[in-house]
Amino acid sequence: MPNIIDELKYRGLIKDFSNEEEVRKLLDKPTTIYCGFDPSASSMHLGNFVMISMLMRLQRAGHRIIAVVGGATGMIGDPSGKSKERNLLDKESLTKNTLSIKNQLERFIDLSDSNKGIIVNNYDWISKLSVLDYLRDYGKYFPVNYMLSKDIVASRLQSGVSYTEFSYMILQSIDFLTLYRNEGCKIQIGGGDQWGNLTSGLELIRKIEGIDSSAGCFTVPLLLDSNGKKFGKSEGGALYLDSKLVSPYKLYQFLLNSSDDDAARYLKIFSFKSIPEIEATIKEHYENLGQRIAQKALAYEVVSIIHGEAKAKEAVEMSQALFSGNVKNLSKEAIIEILGDLQIEVKEGLLLEDLLIFIKSATSKREARDFIKGNSVSINGDKVTDLTHVVTKADALHGEYVVVKRGKKNYYLVRLV
Repeated sequence: MPNIIDELKYRGLIKDFSNEEEVRKLLDKPTTIYCGFDPSASSMHLGNFVMISMLMRLQRAGHRIIAVVGGATGMIGDPSGKSKERNLLDKESLTKNTLSIKNQLERFIDLSDSNKGIIVNNYDWISKLSVLDYLRDYGKYFPVNYMLSKDIVASRLQSGVSYTEFSYMILQSIDFLTLYRNEGCKIQIGGGDQWGNLTSGLELIRKIEGIDSSAGCFTVPLLLDSNGKKFGKSEGGALYLDSKLVSPYKLYQFLLNSSDDDAARYLKIFSFKSIPEIEATIKEHYENLGQRIAQKALAYEVVSIIHGEAKAKEAVEMSQALFSGNVKNLSKEAIIEILGDLQIEVKEGLLLEDLLIFIKSATSKREARDFIKGNSVSINGDKVTDLTHVVTKADALHGEYVVVKRGKKNYYLVRLV
């Protein structure tokens, strides 16, 4: 089977190798690969999806995938990327989060055959360790000066790191050794900030199983936008994969609003289309700037993978309806989803000019009349130029909502009461 490394490099999905030649050799034939996921929240977010899609890509290339949900390591907390100690979750919250993360992973990884992929919880083996076993069997292989030299720890020395978080590196190393022994797992992958943890696990395998042990690791760059902002974050917070927390439409809009260069880069990272197809899309995009070809392709494919094609099509329809102003065919839920943040309650029976003043679309009756006569006001997508128009329930969509648009971009969601 073809080695996937070159494709991963094209897509910008590799940062560091333990040994590129060794990893390539391992991937020349079907290999078992694992990646860990932290259950610190009830849902993963778009940044985590970089690693999920990486596992999907490796699995489709013929490799066996193990997704590890950190039920044990999640009780400790990874010090990487943190400026201070995280608040430890109680066991009940952690158990709930672990199950939720496992359920999300099941949507993306083919588990139809254990030779294709499995999901495991590291609590199953780490919880069985006694303190003495932990110190005697594993702790003795980790010199303190070696641990202090790792960026994952060194970055926290000034602000302070507890022994609890300091020991995280050892626990993750135990994961790699356990999976190496029990599942024949030869490669661990992780985000760029996990390099210290990944290489520590590799060294533990070599110290215990022998210097010639066939194993390796590589990291994926942390994804940043063109402004250096961590990918997967919006003004409203993390873009969670749970549709109850972040709707498919909001996810679609976030990706649709990517810059031109970011959209082209994200296509390589997330799209499962072939390299020639991606290159053709990017070429067409730059030849037709303003049409947002790359953004639309990116948003549609990512939402399709995460939420299904039906939800992606719905997001496209909602986006097009907002752009055109033709909102009449939208469901009540879609209207609230798109414009709910702009909702204003108004008593029915107001003259349109008074309504414009009430919703602060106009500052005076004269200005309101100018807008109406100037053909710049529409109700539910229909232009209204009649100064005597009274807004009633007859204008309302679904019996209560009136979408008012003034000019090209000013929308107001009026709920008649």
